[in-house]
Parts: sequence; C-alpha cells; structure tokens
Amino acid sequence: MASRPKEVNGARSAASRSLSHLDARGRARMVDVAAKSVTRRECVARAEVRMAPATAALLSDGRLPKGDVLATARIAGIQAAKRTHEWIPLAHPLPLDAISVEFAPEVAAGRVRIEARVRAHARTGVEMEALVAVAAAGLTIYDMCKAVDREITLEGVRLVRKSGGKSGTWQRLGEEPVGRGVSPRSGAGTEPGG
Repeated sequence: MASRPKEVNGARSAASRSLSHLDARGRARMVDVAAKSVTRRECVARAEVRMAPATAALLSDGRLPKGDVLATARIAGIQAAKRTHEWIPLAHPLPLDAISVEFAPEVAAGRVRIEARVRAHARTGVEMEALVAVAAAGLTIYDMCKAVDREITLEGVRLVRKSGGKSGTWQRLGEEPVGRGVSPRSGAGTEPGG
C-alpha cells in the first residue's frame, strides 16, 4: 500500500504532486470533476494597490475625477469573479453562492488593501474566482486613478484561505487571520438571494 504524501499547511510536497491540468502527454486539458462530491467551498484572496499617498488621499476622500473608485472596483471584482471561466481557459464555469469585495485604504502608507471572499456549493474550488476578483478590482483602481498617478502598482495577489472539498481547509502562513475582511471600508457583495 502506497503511503499518502506528506502535507505542509495542507499542501503536498512538490515531488508528490501531479499537474491535473495536463494529460499523460503533457497537453493542457480541463479536469473532469464529474466524480467529485459537491461540497461547500469558500476562498479568500487578497492584493494591494500601491500609489502615492496624495493619490490615496484623493481616493479616500472621493475627490478623483472619475468618481467613486471603490464602488466601481467592487462591481468590477464581483463581475470578474462571475466570469472567471472566460478569463482562465481551463477554469470551470461555476454557480457562485456569494461574492464580497472589501477595501481598506491606508492613506499614509499609499496603498489600498483588497480582499475578496467567494462561496459556492460545487465539485471544484473557487480559488481562481477569488483571485480574479482581487485582480480585477485592483486593475479598476489603477484605471480610475492613472490620470493623477502613473506609478501605481498592483501587488501581492494571493490566495489566503480555502475551505471545502477533499483537501479541507488551508490557511496561508504569516497572513493576518481571515475574519470579517480588511475593513475599515467594507462594502456589499452579492449574497444568496441578492
């Protein structure tokens, strides 16, 4: 009987992993998830948009020429999560139960922290949906602020936590605990029935 690969923080060692998006000949393929159980899945991703403190102040005060940057970025993140399979070629189209995108502007640090939380009852995880949500929200912030600051960067796009499915729960080490979001400026997402 083969021993189960050792896991560190929910991840198998690189030597024991296989790339499920490649067939036996090394060609890209969409993974067949038909035999997997439907379970509750939730993923949280984060990113930061770095900018000049003066730009962050304009954003925080709502004084940028293109309007409410964070409201627009929130909608962009939610919409992008719903359309992840159109961005990521081998991602499955999933019926999502809930999506929230939250922001924490830090004027003195010249950054906006972004957190997206995505939930679904599905046969595969929603990691890509959460990652696409923070990326789209960050790119929207860039787009709406670039007229006053061309030095803006989108950084640190990362998965912070996942739960559900066969592999269970995983939390990124060294990351602030996932709780109620990145507050202080939280906002509505989509909730079941909403």
